[in-house]
Amino acid sequence: MEEIDKQGRNLSTTVWTQLDRKAGAITELTIRQLRNRISTWVVLGVGVLLISLLLIFYIDSIREEFEPVDNDGDSEDWDNDGYPLGQERIYGTSDYDESNFPGSTEYIYQGDVDWNDQPRNHYGNHTWFSAWGYFTPTWVDTETENPFFWDGDWIDWNLEPIICEDAGLSDDPFEAFDWGSLSRNYCLYENGTYVMFGAIFIGEGDFFVEPGWNTEWGYLTESFFVEKHPKSMYIDEDDIDWDGSEISSSQGFDDDGDCLKEDYIDESSPNDDNRNGIYCDVQWTYDLNGNLVSIRADENVDEDPDDSLLIGESSHRTFIIGTGKIAFVMILGLFLPLFLALGLVRDESENGTLHYLLSKPIHRGEFILYRLLGYLAIVVSYIVILTFIIAFITSIIGPGESIIRLSDYPVWLGISLSTILVLTAYGSVFNTVGLVLPRYGVYLCILFGIWEFLMGLFTITIPNSSITMLSISHWAIQIIDATVMIAWSDTITLQQKSDAFGLETGISFFWHPPVHTLGTGSPFIALIISVVFILVFSVSMILIGQLIFRKKEIM
Repeated sequence: MEEIDKQGRNLSTTVWTQLDRKAGAITELTIRQLRNRISTWVVLGVGVLLISLLLIFYIDSIREEFEPVDNDGDSEDWDNDGYPLGQERIYGTSDYDESNFPGSTEYIYQGDVDWNDQPRNHYGNHTWFSAWGYFTPTWVDTETENPFFWDGDWIDWNLEPIICEDAGLSDDPFEAFDWGSLSRNYCLYENGTYVMFGAIFIGEGDFFVEPGWNTEWGYLTESFFVEKHPKSMYIDEDDIDWDGSEISSSQGFDDDGDCLKEDYIDESSPNDDNRNGIYCDVQWTYDLNGNLVSIRADENVDEDPDDSLLIGESSHRTFIIGTGKIAFVMILGLFLPLFLALGLVRDESENGTLHYLLSKPIHRGEFILYRLLGYLAIVVSYIVILTFIIAFITSIIGPGESIIRLSDYPVWLGISLSTILVLTAYGSVFNTVGLVLPRYGVYLCILFGIWEFLMGLFTITIPNSSITMLSISHWAIQIIDATVMIAWSDTITLQQKSDAFGLETGISFFWHPPVHTLGTGSPFIALIISVVFILVFSVSMILIGQLIFRKKEIM
Protein backbone atom coordinates (compact mmCIF):
# COMPACT_ATOMS: atom_id res chain seq x y z
CA MET A 1 0.00 0.00 0.00
CA GLU A 2 1.40 3.42 -0.98
CA GLU A 3 2.15 5.95 1.75
CA ILE A 4 0.11 9.18 1.76
CA ASP A 5 1.13 12.48 3.39
CA LYS A 6 -1.18 14.78 5.41
CA GLN A 7 -2.32 16.56 2.27
CA GLY A 8 -3.28 13.27 0.67
CA ARG A 9 -0.41 13.21 -1.83
CA ASN A 10 1.70 10.23 -2.71
CA LEU A 11 5.20 10.51 -1.18
CA SER A 12 6.85 9.68 -4.46
CA THR A 13 5.23 12.76 -5.81
CA THR A 14 5.96 15.08 -2.89
CA VAL A 15 9.67 14.18 -2.61
CA TRP A 16 11.36 12.92 -5.78
CA THR A 17 9.01 14.35 -8.34
CA GLN A 18 9.10 17.78 -6.74
CA LEU A 19 12.86 17.55 -6.37
CA ASP A 20 13.25 16.78 -10.03
CA ARG A 21 10.92 19.60 -10.93
CA LYS A 22 12.82 22.11 -8.80
CA ALA A 23 16.17 20.94 -10.13
CA GLY A 24 14.94 21.06 -13.70
CA ALA A 25 13.37 24.48 -13.27
CA ILE A 26 16.42 26.16 -11.70
CA THR A 27 18.84 24.43 -14.05
CA GLU A 28 16.77 25.36 -17.08
CA LEU A 29 16.52 28.96 -15.86
CA THR A 30 20.30 29.12 -15.44
CA ILE A 31 20.90 27.72 -18.90
CA ARG A 32 18.45 30.19 -20.42
CA GLN A 33 20.05 33.12 -18.61
CA LEU A 34 23.58 32.18 -19.64
CA ARG A 35 22.47 31.49 -23.19
CA ASN A 36 20.88 34.95 -23.50
CA ARG A 37 23.96 36.82 -22.28
CA ILE A 38 26.22 38.39 -24.88
CA SER A 39 29.21 37.83 -22.58
CA THR A 40 28.60 34.08 -22.68
CA TRP A 41 28.81 33.93 -26.45
CA VAL A 42 31.83 36.24 -26.48
CA VAL A 43 33.71 33.97 -24.08
CA LEU A 44 32.70 30.81 -25.93
CA GLY A 45 33.58 32.45 -29.24
CA VAL A 46 37.03 33.45 -27.99
CA GLY A 47 37.61 29.84 -26.95
CA VAL A 48 36.62 28.62 -30.42
CA LEU A 49 38.91 31.22 -31.99
CA LEU A 50 41.82 30.10 -29.81
CA ILE A 51 41.38 26.44 -30.72
CA SER A 52 40.92 27.36 -34.39
CA LEU A 53 44.20 29.27 -34.44
CA LEU A 54 46.01 26.32 -32.89
CA LEU A 55 44.47 24.01 -35.48
CA ILE A 56 45.54 26.32 -38.30
CA PHE A 57 49.14 26.28 -37.08
CA TYR A 58 49.01 22.50 -36.73
CA ILE A 59 47.52 21.95 -40.18
CA ASP A 60 49.98 24.38 -41.76
CA SER A 61 52.93 22.55 -40.23
CA ILE A 62 51.79 19.12 -41.29
CA ARG A 63 49.90 19.64 -44.56
CA GLU A 64 53.08 19.56 -46.64
CA GLU A 65 55.15 16.44 -46.89
CA PHE A 66 57.42 16.12 -43.89
CA GLU A 67 60.89 17.27 -44.86
CA PRO A 68 63.56 14.93 -43.52
CA VAL A 69 66.17 16.51 -41.29
CA ASP A 70 69.86 15.69 -41.28
CA ASN A 71 70.09 15.11 -37.54
CA ASP A 72 73.80 14.26 -37.48
CA GLY A 73 74.88 16.87 -40.03
CA ASP A 74 76.85 14.50 -42.27
CA SER A 75 75.18 15.82 -45.42
CA GLU A 76 76.76 19.25 -44.91
CA ASP A 77 79.66 20.44 -47.06
CA TRP A 78 81.46 23.00 -44.92
CA ASP A 79 84.45 23.54 -47.24
CA ASN A 80 82.29 23.70 -50.41
CA ASP A 81 84.39 21.14 -52.26
CA GLY A 82 81.31 19.19 -53.40
CA TYR A 83 81.92 16.23 -51.08
CA PRO A 84 79.52 15.90 -48.10
CA LEU A 85 80.90 15.32 -44.63
CA GLY A 86 79.77 11.68 -44.61
CA GLN A 87 81.85 10.94 -47.71
CA GLU A 88 84.83 12.83 -46.29
CA ARG A 89 84.63 10.62 -43.20
CA ILE A 90 84.76 7.50 -45.37
CA TYR A 91 88.06 8.65 -46.90
CA GLY A 92 89.39 10.24 -43.72
CA THR A 93 89.68 13.69 -45.29
CA SER A 94 88.80 17.05 -43.78
CA ASP A 95 85.58 18.93 -44.48
CA TYR A 96 87.18 22.18 -43.40
CA ASP A 97 89.92 22.24 -46.04
CA GLU A 98 88.88 22.52 -49.69
CA SER A 99 92.24 21.14 -50.78
CA ASN A 100 91.74 17.99 -48.74
CA PHE A 101 88.96 15.86 -50.26
CA PRO A 102 88.38 12.22 -51.31
CA GLY A 103 90.99 11.36 -53.93
CA SER A 104 93.14 14.45 -53.28
CA THR A 105 96.86 14.41 -52.62
CA GLU A 106 97.58 13.80 -48.96
CA TYR A 107 100.67 14.21 -46.86
CA ILE A 108 101.64 11.04 -44.99
CA TYR A 109 104.01 11.46 -42.06
CA GLN A 110 107.08 9.16 -41.92
CA GLY A 111 109.51 10.56 -39.39
CA ASP A 112 111.15 13.60 -37.83
CA VAL A 113 114.08 15.04 -35.92
CA ASP A 114 112.99 16.81 -32.76
CA TRP A 115 114.71 19.81 -31.16
CA ASN A 116 116.99 17.61 -28.98
CA ASP A 117 117.26 14.38 -31.03
CA GLN A 118 120.56 12.79 -32.04
CA PRO A 119 121.79 12.40 -34.71
CA ARG A 120 120.53 15.59 -36.31
CA ASN A 121 120.98 14.71 -39.96
CA HIS A 122 118.84 12.57 -42.29
CA TYR A 123 119.18 11.59 -45.93
CA GLY A 124 116.23 10.71 -48.15
CA ASN A 125 113.82 11.57 -50.94
CA HIS A 126 110.82 13.08 -49.11
CA THR A 127 108.32 15.77 -48.78
CA TRP A 128 110.06 17.85 -46.10
CA PHE A 129 107.64 19.52 -43.74
CA SER A 130 108.38 22.51 -41.49
CA ALA A 131 112.07 22.08 -42.22
CA TRP A 132 114.61 24.05 -40.15
CA GLY A 133 118.24 23.49 -41.10
CA TYR A 134 120.62 22.89 -43.99
CA PHE A 135 119.67 20.89 -47.09
CA THR A 136 122.27 19.63 -49.54
CA PRO A 137 120.22 18.46 -52.52
CA THR A 138 120.72 15.66 -54.92
CA TRP A 139 117.43 16.56 -56.60
CA VAL A 140 114.70 19.11 -55.98
CA ASP A 141 111.10 19.00 -57.29
CA THR A 142 110.25 22.45 -58.60
CA GLU A 143 107.13 21.46 -60.59
CA THR A 144 104.64 20.18 -57.95
CA GLU A 145 102.02 22.73 -56.91
CA ASN A 146 101.36 23.47 -53.27
CA PRO A 147 98.85 20.91 -51.88
CA PHE A 148 98.73 22.73 -48.54
CA PHE A 149 96.49 25.68 -49.32
CA TRP A 150 96.19 26.35 -45.60
CA ASP A 151 99.97 26.65 -45.15
CA GLY A 152 102.07 29.42 -46.72
CA ASP A 153 105.49 27.81 -46.09
CA TRP A 154 105.56 25.93 -49.41
CA ILE A 155 108.59 27.08 -51.43
CA ASP A 156 107.68 28.95 -54.60
CA TRP A 157 110.55 27.94 -56.91
CA ASN A 158 109.38 30.38 -59.59
CA LEU A 159 110.76 33.25 -57.54
CA GLU A 160 114.42 34.26 -57.68
CA PRO A 161 116.29 32.73 -54.73
CA ILE A 162 117.97 34.84 -52.10
CA ILE A 163 121.72 34.32 -51.86
CA CYS A 164 122.64 33.85 -48.22
CA GLU A 165 125.91 35.74 -48.53
CA ASP A 166 124.20 38.75 -50.16
CA ALA A 167 121.52 38.81 -47.45
CA GLY A 168 124.05 38.74 -44.62
CA LEU A 169 123.07 35.22 -43.57
CA SER A 170 126.29 33.47 -44.45
CA ASP A 171 127.97 33.07 -41.04
CA ASP A 172 125.13 32.15 -38.65
CA PRO A 173 121.88 32.32 -40.62
CA PHE A 174 119.60 31.28 -37.74
CA GLU A 175 121.13 33.90 -35.43
CA ALA A 176 120.81 36.64 -38.05
CA PHE A 177 117.42 35.47 -39.36
CA ASP A 178 114.76 38.20 -39.29
CA TRP A 179 111.13 37.32 -40.13
CA GLY A 180 110.36 40.88 -41.10
CA SER A 181 113.23 41.46 -43.53
CA LEU A 182 113.50 38.10 -45.33
CA SER A 183 111.02 37.77 -48.21
CA ARG A 184 111.72 34.04 -48.69
CA ASN A 185 111.49 31.11 -46.30
CA TYR A 186 114.89 29.94 -47.50
CA CYS A 187 118.21 31.21 -48.81
CA LEU A 188 120.90 29.59 -51.00
CA TYR A 189 124.62 29.34 -50.35
CA GLU A 190 126.87 29.79 -53.32
CA ASN A 191 128.05 26.18 -52.86
CA GLY A 192 124.49 24.91 -53.55
CA THR A 193 123.34 24.24 -49.96
CA TYR A 194 119.96 25.61 -48.89
CA VAL A 195 119.13 27.11 -45.51
CA MET A 196 115.49 26.32 -44.72
CA PHE A 197 113.45 28.46 -42.32
CA GLY A 198 110.37 26.26 -41.65
CA ALA A 199 109.97 25.56 -45.41
CA ILE A 200 107.93 22.82 -47.09
CA PHE A 201 109.29 21.26 -50.28
CA ILE A 202 109.97 18.00 -52.14
CA GLY A 203 113.53 16.85 -52.76
CA GLU A 204 116.22 14.25 -52.25
CA GLY A 205 119.36 14.95 -50.32
CA ASP A 206 120.98 15.27 -46.94
CA PHE A 207 119.27 17.42 -44.33
CA PHE A 208 120.98 18.65 -41.14
CA VAL A 209 118.50 19.97 -38.59
CA GLU A 210 119.58 23.13 -36.77
CA PRO A 211 120.04 22.46 -33.01
CA GLY A 212 117.04 23.65 -31.02
CA TRP A 213 114.73 23.26 -34.01
CA ASN A 214 112.83 20.36 -35.59
CA THR A 215 112.02 18.95 -39.02
CA GLU A 216 109.69 16.20 -40.20
CA TRP A 217 109.33 14.34 -43.47
CA GLY A 218 106.85 12.13 -45.30
CA TYR A 219 105.37 11.73 -48.75
CA LEU A 220 102.46 12.92 -50.88
CA THR A 221 99.99 10.36 -52.18
CA GLU A 222 98.89 10.22 -55.80
CA SER A 223 95.59 11.94 -56.52
CA PHE A 224 92.66 10.01 -58.05
CA PHE A 225 89.08 10.74 -59.07
CA VAL A 226 86.24 10.01 -56.64
CA GLU A 227 82.63 10.57 -57.69
CA LYS A 228 80.77 12.94 -55.41
CA HIS A 229 77.90 11.48 -53.38
CA PRO A 230 74.55 13.31 -53.34
CA LYS A 231 73.69 14.98 -50.03
CA SER A 232 70.43 13.03 -49.82
CA MET A 233 72.49 9.87 -49.37
CA TYR A 234 73.39 11.08 -45.88
CA ILE A 235 69.90 11.99 -44.63
CA ASP A 236 67.85 9.50 -42.58
CA GLU A 237 70.49 6.85 -43.19
CA ASP A 238 70.94 5.52 -39.63
CA ASP A 239 67.53 4.83 -38.12
CA ILE A 240 66.95 4.05 -34.45
CA ASP A 241 66.93 0.26 -34.09
CA TRP A 242 65.12 -1.42 -31.21
CA ASP A 243 63.77 -4.96 -31.14
CA GLY A 244 61.13 -4.11 -28.54
CA SER A 245 62.79 -6.26 -25.94
CA GLU A 246 63.34 -5.08 -22.39
CA ILE A 247 65.63 -8.02 -21.69
CA SER A 248 68.45 -7.22 -24.07
CA SER A 249 70.08 -3.96 -22.99
CA SER A 250 72.37 -3.71 -26.03
CA GLN A 251 70.41 -2.30 -28.93
CA GLY A 252 71.12 -0.25 -32.02
CA PHE A 253 72.94 -0.89 -35.28
CA ASP A 254 75.37 1.30 -37.20
CA ASP A 255 73.31 1.35 -40.41
CA ASP A 256 75.56 3.78 -42.32
CA GLY A 257 78.83 2.31 -41.06
CA ASP A 258 80.37 5.56 -39.82
CA CYS A 259 81.06 4.04 -36.41
CA LEU A 260 82.25 0.53 -37.29
CA LYS A 261 84.11 1.84 -40.38
CA GLU A 262 84.28 -1.67 -41.85
CA ASP A 263 84.01 -0.42 -45.43
CA TYR A 264 85.80 2.86 -44.79
CA ILE A 265 89.10 3.85 -46.33
CA ASP A 266 89.75 5.65 -43.07
CA GLU A 267 91.15 2.86 -40.89
CA SER A 268 90.52 4.42 -37.47
CA SER A 269 89.07 2.01 -34.90
CA PRO A 270 85.38 1.96 -33.83
CA ASN A 271 84.40 3.39 -30.48
CA ASP A 272 82.69 2.29 -27.29
CA ASP A 273 81.57 5.59 -25.75
CA ASN A 274 78.98 3.98 -23.45
CA ARG A 275 81.68 1.61 -22.14
CA ASN A 276 79.61 -1.56 -22.14
CA GLY A 277 82.28 -3.56 -23.92
CA ILE A 278 80.43 -3.59 -27.25
CA TYR A 279 81.55 -1.47 -30.17
CA CYS A 280 79.03 0.75 -31.92
CA ASP A 281 75.83 -0.10 -30.07
CA VAL A 282 73.23 1.64 -27.88
CA GLN A 283 72.97 0.91 -24.16
CA TRP A 284 69.33 0.76 -22.97
CA THR A 285 69.00 0.78 -19.18
CA TYR A 286 65.88 -0.41 -17.35
CA ASP A 287 64.91 -0.30 -13.69
CA LEU A 288 63.66 -3.26 -11.63
CA ASN A 289 60.07 -2.58 -12.76
CA GLY A 290 61.01 -2.82 -16.42
CA ASN A 291 60.75 0.93 -17.03
CA LEU A 292 63.22 2.53 -19.42
CA VAL A 293 65.63 4.76 -17.49
CA SER A 294 68.21 5.95 -20.02
CA ILE A 295 69.59 5.47 -23.52
CA ARG A 296 73.33 5.92 -24.19
CA ALA A 297 74.55 5.57 -27.75
CA ASP A 298 78.08 5.16 -29.02
CA GLU A 299 79.14 8.02 -31.26
CA ASN A 300 77.68 7.87 -34.79
CA VAL A 301 75.20 5.09 -33.94
CA ASP A 302 71.48 5.63 -34.58
CA GLU A 303 72.17 9.33 -34.90
CA ASP A 304 70.03 10.14 -37.97
CA PRO A 305 66.60 8.48 -37.64
CA ASP A 306 63.63 8.62 -39.97
CA ASP A 307 62.10 11.95 -39.05
CA SER A 308 58.64 11.14 -40.38
CA LEU A 309 58.40 8.20 -37.99
CA LEU A 310 60.00 9.59 -34.85
CA ILE A 311 59.93 13.38 -34.97
CA GLY A 312 56.60 13.48 -36.82
CA GLU A 313 54.94 11.24 -34.24
CA SER A 314 56.54 13.06 -31.31
CA SER A 315 55.53 16.46 -32.67
CA HIS A 316 51.95 15.28 -33.15
CA ARG A 317 51.75 14.08 -29.57
CA THR A 318 53.39 17.26 -28.34
CA PHE A 319 50.67 19.33 -30.03
CA ILE A 320 47.88 17.29 -28.42
CA ILE A 321 49.44 17.32 -24.96
CA GLY A 322 50.37 21.01 -25.11
CA THR A 323 46.92 21.99 -26.40
CA GLY A 324 45.21 19.94 -23.72
CA LYS A 325 47.25 21.36 -20.86
CA ILE A 326 47.57 25.01 -21.85
CA ALA A 327 44.60 25.76 -24.12
CA PHE A 328 41.93 23.62 -22.45
CA VAL A 329 42.92 23.26 -18.79
CA MET A 330 44.86 26.47 -18.12
CA ILE A 331 43.06 28.96 -20.40
CA LEU A 332 39.52 27.72 -21.06
CA GLY A 333 39.41 26.08 -17.64
CA LEU A 334 40.03 29.46 -15.99
CA PHE A 335 38.25 31.96 -18.23
CA LEU A 336 34.96 30.11 -18.67
CA PRO A 337 34.13 29.90 -14.94
CA LEU A 338 35.51 33.40 -14.32
CA PHE A 339 32.95 34.89 -16.70
CA LEU A 340 30.12 32.38 -16.28
CA ALA A 341 30.22 31.07 -12.69
CA LEU A 342 31.24 34.11 -10.66
CA GLY A 343 27.79 35.69 -10.79
CA LEU A 344 25.55 32.64 -10.63
CA VAL A 345 24.01 33.83 -7.34
CA ARG A 346 25.46 37.33 -7.04
CA ASP A 347 23.82 38.56 -10.24
CA GLU A 348 20.39 37.38 -9.09
CA SER A 349 20.84 39.34 -5.87
CA GLU A 350 21.92 42.48 -7.73
CA ASN A 351 19.05 42.16 -10.21
CA GLY A 352 16.48 41.77 -7.43
CA THR A 353 15.27 38.39 -8.67
CA LEU A 354 16.77 36.34 -5.84
CA HIS A 355 13.80 37.15 -3.53
CA TYR A 356 11.40 35.79 -6.10
CA LEU A 357 13.37 32.60 -6.69
CA LEU A 358 13.86 31.86 -3.00
CA SER A 359 10.19 32.49 -2.27
CA LYS A 360 9.48 29.18 -3.95
CA PRO A 361 9.62 25.93 -1.94
CA ILE A 362 13.35 25.38 -2.53
CA HIS A 363 16.23 25.05 -0.10
CA ARG A 364 19.05 27.61 -0.44
CA GLY A 365 21.65 24.83 -0.63
CA GLU A 366 19.73 23.18 -3.44
CA PHE A 367 19.54 26.51 -5.24
CA ILE A 368 23.34 26.83 -5.40
CA LEU A 369 23.71 23.24 -6.58
CA TYR A 370 21.12 23.65 -9.34
CA ARG A 371 22.71 26.91 -10.50
CA LEU A 372 26.05 25.15 -10.81
CA LEU A 373 24.40 22.32 -12.71
CA GLY A 374 23.00 24.83 -15.20
CA TYR A 375 26.45 26.37 -15.64
CA LEU A 376 28.01 22.92 -16.06
CA ALA A 377 25.41 21.95 -18.65
CA ILE A 378 26.64 24.84 -20.82
CA VAL A 379 30.39 24.45 -20.38
CA VAL A 380 30.47 20.63 -20.43
CA SER A 381 28.56 20.53 -23.72
CA TYR A 382 30.89 23.18 -25.09
CA ILE A 383 34.07 21.34 -24.07
CA VAL A 384 32.86 17.94 -25.30
CA ILE A 385 31.94 19.33 -28.73
CA LEU A 386 35.18 21.30 -28.98
CA THR A 387 37.42 18.37 -28.04
CA PHE A 388 35.60 16.04 -30.41
CA ILE A 389 36.06 18.43 -33.35
CA ILE A 390 39.76 18.98 -32.76
CA ALA A 391 40.27 15.26 -32.03
CA PHE A 392 38.57 14.32 -35.29
CA ILE A 393 40.64 16.75 -37.37
CA THR A 394 44.01 15.87 -35.82
CA SER A 395 43.31 12.13 -35.96
CA ILE A 396 42.73 12.34 -39.72
CA ILE A 397 45.69 14.50 -40.73
CA GLY A 398 48.13 13.21 -38.12
CA PRO A 399 51.04 10.91 -39.05
CA GLY A 400 50.38 7.21 -39.45
CA GLU A 401 49.31 4.62 -41.97
CA SER A 402 45.65 4.35 -40.88
CA ILE A 403 42.96 6.78 -42.05
CA ILE A 404 41.99 7.70 -38.48
CA ARG A 405 44.33 7.58 -35.47
CA LEU A 406 42.03 5.86 -32.98
CA SER A 407 44.77 5.91 -30.34
CA ASP A 408 44.36 9.70 -30.06
CA TYR A 409 40.77 9.57 -28.78
CA PRO A 410 41.51 8.20 -25.27
CA VAL A 411 43.95 11.08 -24.79
CA TRP A 412 41.35 13.63 -25.92
CA LEU A 413 38.87 11.92 -23.58
CA GLY A 414 41.34 12.46 -20.73
CA ILE A 415 41.77 16.11 -21.76
CA SER A 416 37.99 16.55 -21.82
CA LEU A 417 37.61 14.89 -18.39
CA SER A 418 40.39 17.01 -16.92
CA THR A 419 38.89 20.22 -18.31
CA ILE A 420 35.39 19.37 -17.04
CA LEU A 421 36.72 18.68 -13.55
CA VAL A 422 38.64 21.95 -13.62
CA LEU A 423 35.53 23.85 -14.74
CA THR A 424 33.62 22.26 -11.87
CA ALA A 425 36.27 23.11 -9.29
CA TYR A 426 36.86 26.68 -10.46
CA GLY A 427 33.11 27.21 -10.89
CA SER A 428 32.55 26.17 -7.28
CA VAL A 429 35.34 28.44 -6.05
CA PHE A 430 34.29 31.49 -8.05
CA ASN A 431 30.61 31.06 -7.13
CA THR A 432 31.51 30.88 -3.43
CA VAL A 433 33.78 33.92 -3.69
CA GLY A 434 30.93 35.79 -5.42
CA LEU A 435 28.69 35.00 -2.42
CA VAL A 436 31.23 36.16 0.17
CA LEU A 437 32.51 39.24 -1.69
CA PRO A 438 29.84 40.29 -4.18
CA ARG A 439 31.51 43.59 -5.06
CA TYR A 440 35.25 42.82 -4.94
CA GLY A 441 35.22 39.06 -5.42
CA VAL A 442 36.24 39.36 -9.07
CA TYR A 443 39.64 40.75 -8.07
CA LEU A 444 40.24 37.86 -5.70
CA CYS A 445 39.23 35.44 -8.44
CA ILE A 446 41.68 37.06 -10.87
CA LEU A 447 44.51 36.65 -8.35
CA PHE A 448 43.47 33.04 -7.81
CA GLY A 449 43.45 32.51 -11.59
CA ILE A 450 46.99 33.91 -11.90
CA TRP A 451 48.13 31.56 -9.13
CA GLU A 452 46.55 28.57 -10.86
CA PHE A 453 48.06 29.51 -14.22
CA LEU A 454 51.55 29.85 -12.76
CA MET A 455 51.22 26.56 -10.87
CA GLY A 456 50.13 24.92 -14.12
CA LEU A 457 53.28 26.18 -15.85
CA PHE A 458 55.41 24.95 -12.95
CA THR A 459 53.70 21.57 -13.10
CA ILE A 460 54.54 21.25 -16.81
CA THR A 461 58.20 22.16 -16.29
CA ILE A 462 58.80 20.86 -12.74
CA PRO A 463 56.18 18.14 -12.07
CA ASN A 464 57.82 17.01 -8.81
CA SER A 465 57.59 20.44 -7.15
CA SER A 466 55.70 20.23 -3.84
CA ILE A 467 54.15 23.69 -3.98
CA THR A 468 52.28 22.87 -7.21
CA MET A 469 50.21 20.28 -5.34
CA LEU A 470 48.38 23.18 -3.68
CA SER A 471 46.70 24.02 -7.00
CA ILE A 472 43.86 22.48 -9.00
CA SER A 473 45.78 22.86 -12.26
CA HIS A 474 48.50 20.52 -10.97
CA TRP A 475 46.07 17.65 -10.47
CA ALA A 476 44.29 18.35 -13.76
CA ILE A 477 47.60 18.17 -15.64
CA GLN A 478 48.39 14.93 -13.81
CA ILE A 479 45.19 13.49 -15.27
CA ILE A 480 46.40 14.29 -18.79
CA ASP A 481 49.87 12.86 -18.09
CA ALA A 482 48.32 9.65 -16.77
CA THR A 483 45.95 9.37 -19.72
CA VAL A 484 48.82 9.85 -22.17
CA MET A 485 50.78 7.08 -20.48
CA ILE A 486 47.77 4.75 -20.63
CA ALA A 487 46.83 5.46 -24.26
CA TRP A 488 50.36 5.88 -25.63
CA SER A 489 52.42 3.47 -23.57
CA ASP A 490 55.50 4.10 -25.74
CA THR A 491 55.63 7.82 -24.94
CA ILE A 492 58.45 7.32 -22.45
CA THR A 493 60.43 5.51 -25.13
CA LEU A 494 59.82 8.34 -27.61
CA GLN A 495 60.89 10.85 -24.99
CA GLN A 496 64.05 8.90 -24.20
CA LYS A 497 64.88 8.55 -27.89
CA SER A 498 64.48 12.28 -28.42
CA ASP A 499 66.75 13.08 -25.49
CA ALA A 500 69.35 10.40 -26.29
CA PHE A 501 69.76 11.35 -29.93
CA GLY A 502 69.37 15.12 -29.57
CA LEU A 503 66.03 15.42 -31.38
CA GLU A 504 64.07 18.62 -30.73
CA THR A 505 60.46 17.40 -30.52
CA GLY A 506 59.10 19.34 -27.54
CA ILE A 507 57.64 16.22 -25.93
CA SER A 508 60.18 16.33 -23.09
CA PHE A 509 58.95 19.81 -22.19
CA PHE A 510 55.20 19.22 -22.28
CA TRP A 511 54.99 15.69 -20.89
CA HIS A 512 56.38 13.85 -17.89
CA PRO A 513 55.27 10.57 -16.31
CA PRO A 514 52.63 11.15 -13.60
CA VAL A 515 54.06 11.74 -10.14
CA HIS A 516 51.37 10.57 -7.70
CA THR A 517 51.45 6.80 -8.21
CA LEU A 518 52.09 5.81 -4.56
CA GLY A 519 55.39 4.29 -5.64
CA THR A 520 53.78 1.85 -8.09
CA GLY A 521 54.53 3.73 -11.30
CA SER A 522 50.97 2.96 -12.43
CA PRO A 523 49.23 5.76 -14.36
CA PHE A 524 45.84 4.37 -13.26
CA ILE A 525 46.68 5.13 -9.61
CA ALA A 526 47.69 8.68 -10.55
CA LEU A 527 44.49 9.11 -12.55
CA ILE A 528 42.24 7.95 -9.69
CA ILE A 529 44.04 10.06 -7.07
CA SER A 530 43.87 13.21 -9.22
CA VAL A 531 40.17 12.77 -10.05
CA VAL A 532 39.26 12.10 -6.40
CA PHE A 533 41.23 15.14 -5.21
CA ILE A 534 39.48 17.53 -7.61
CA LEU A 535 36.05 16.06 -6.83
CA VAL A 536 36.61 16.35 -3.08
CA PHE A 537 37.76 19.93 -3.50
CA SER A 538 34.73 20.79 -5.65
CA VAL A 539 32.25 19.22 -3.22
CA SER A 540 33.94 21.01 -0.33
CA MET A 541 33.64 24.39 -2.03
CA ILE A 542 29.97 23.71 -2.86
CA LEU A 543 29.27 22.81 0.78
CA ILE A 544 31.07 25.94 1.98
CA GLY A 545 29.05 28.02 -0.46
CA GLN A 546 25.82 26.43 0.73
CA LEU A 547 26.73 27.05 4.38
CA ILE A 548 27.48 30.71 3.71
CA PHE A 549 24.37 31.19 1.59
CA ARG A 550 22.05 29.64 4.21
CA LYS A 551 23.21 32.21 6.81
CA LYS A 552 23.40 35.15 4.40
CA GLU A 553 20.74 37.84 4.73
CA ILE A 554 19.17 38.72 1.41
CA MET A 555 18.91 42.49 1.08
